[in-house]
Amino acid sequence: MKSLRVLVPVVLLSLCAMAVAQSDAQKSFDKIKTLEGSWEGHVTTTPPHPDIDGKAIQVSLRVTSMGNAVVHEMTGMGRPDHPVTMVYLDGDRLVLTHYCDAGNRPRMAGKTLADGKTVDFDFLDVSGSLQYGHMHHADFTEIDANHHTEDWTYMEPGDKPVRAHMELQRAK
Repeated sequence: MKSLRVLVPVVLLSLCAMAVAQSDAQKSFDKIKTLEGSWEGHVTTTPPHPDIDGKAIQVSLRVTSMGNAVVHEMTGMGRPDHPVTMVYLDGDRLVLTHYCDAGNRPRMAGKTLADGKTVDFDFLDVSGSLQYGHMHHADFTEIDANHHTEDWTYMEPGDKPVRAHMELQRAK
């Protein structure tokens, strides 16, 4: 009986800790879901890449799979690119899988930053070819209901980072 009195609080504390971790991932996922819709804007790159820098871009975010995933699609920039990104909960963490035009699939884990407006995704791993580089980091920042920014970091061969910043507004 004495061991039961010790075991029950330990189990309850463990369950509470798991619930907190899940709720943080869920909160971050819910923040991404608020971005559902069609967006348009322009891209700036650091260092500048003339084939992308200053070009128009369209972004679509769609909640799918009965609320279990978000599909993110980018088009425009005067290029045939059309990368697709999936954001979803995987147990107690938020995961982003980017189906890149470079022929690979990097995965990143996300969390909401202290500002409460930014969901930050850090690199986990990548499958597929690294011949042309890979996406390495992403941030989604809500400005207000009709504006958000996206920052994507692409690692070119030789681990040379290229940052793409997008200022987006809801398309009418």
